[in-house]
Amino acid sequence: MLHPYSTIERIEVLNPYMREAMDLARARMGQTSPNPSVGCVIVRDGEVVGRGAHIYANKDHAEVVALAQAGSAAKDADVYVTLEPCSYHGRTGPCADALIAAGVRHVYVAMQDPNPMVSGEGMHRLRAAGIGVEMDHIAQVEAARINEPFTHFMRTQRPLVTLKSAVTLDGKIAAPEDNEGWITSESARRHVQSIRHWSDVMITGIGTVLADDCLLTDRTGVERSRPLLRVVLDSQLRLPLVSRMVVTADNDVMVATTTAASPARRKALEDKGVEVMVFDSETGRVSLELLIQELGRRRYLSAMIEAGSKVNWGALDSEVVDKVFFYYAPKILGGMQSLPIAGGLGRRRRADAILLEDVRLHPVAPEEFAVEAWLKKD
Repeated sequence: MLHPYSTIERIEVLNPYMREAMDLARARMGQTSPNPSVGCVIVRDGEVVGRGAHIYANKDHAEVVALAQAGSAAKDADVYVTLEPCSYHGRTGPCADALIAAGVRHVYVAMQDPNPMVSGEGMHRLRAAGIGVEMDHIAQVEAARINEPFTHFMRTQRPLVTLKSAVTLDGKIAAPEDNEGWITSESARRHVQSIRHWSDVMITGIGTVLADDCLLTDRTGVERSRPLLRVVLDSQLRLPLVSRMVVTADNDVMVATTTAASPARRKALEDKGVEVMVFDSETGRVSLELLIQELGRRRYLSAMIEAGSKVNWGALDSEVVDKVFFYYAPKILGGMQSLPIAGGLGRRRRADAILLEDVRLHPVAPEEFAVEAWLKKD
């Protein structure tokens, strides 16, 4: 299974106990936001005596869950954890203090917590108590990929924004006339559902909703830590009251609009349980920058854009996009009227092209692949 933002190549040379902790963390992705996904394994005399993973609804962090399972066997045991134990009082007490109280002998940590309230303090507290602490640098890359959205949010206070699209080999996302059917395979579409499960927010444009009457729901059936927020960019509030998006709204649909929209339309949508928020820009369109700021204020860690050519370009041009994930199918549409991934005005000179880095290719299905890359920003 591909990771939502970076394919995690399983590093088989990992210590087997850290491998198990990593697998525990990965299995809980989508169930921990706005917290990180963490796994913990406690080992004494070569035997696993405690396992734990964080689930936001259950409050307890991975270390506390594993310690409860280990009981008195945690004394003089070794602990393998995918993220530095926390050192402050939040919804629960500090995990570093819990490990100290349990009398563990050594703690192996995959990565330092990017939360500035921790950021090394958890490991410092353990060492001050006489507990051995060691960073597992082999595990660090994989651990960082599991919590890429959390790390990005802690550094920027904004969700990690991924632009996703299904594309023909010649870069087209839609034909000029009949667009029934799919560009990519069922396997690729199943993986998109996994990405939605791991995302906090889905963003699309009103054009896509009017054309497809889409739902943008998480259809994996797997438990989530918070509802998937569905956002429609709709500067004139054209979203039909009978659309599936509105009919299925359950405190999980937001329409981002402008002050030019009809107050009567706004009230009608709000009466249907849809949240309407104004994000004006100088262009008269919805300000994606202000929208992303608001999502950050609400502590959403990740957002995925699934939209049409115009919205895609607006998102890229406004630099709110952090990553792209494009699924390529072995098809060619051709023509000047078939829509490209990003339309709009585009850049007029090659020298002004939007640059990408850390590019990775991923096999998705037979004869299909995905391109994942970060946007290069100053």
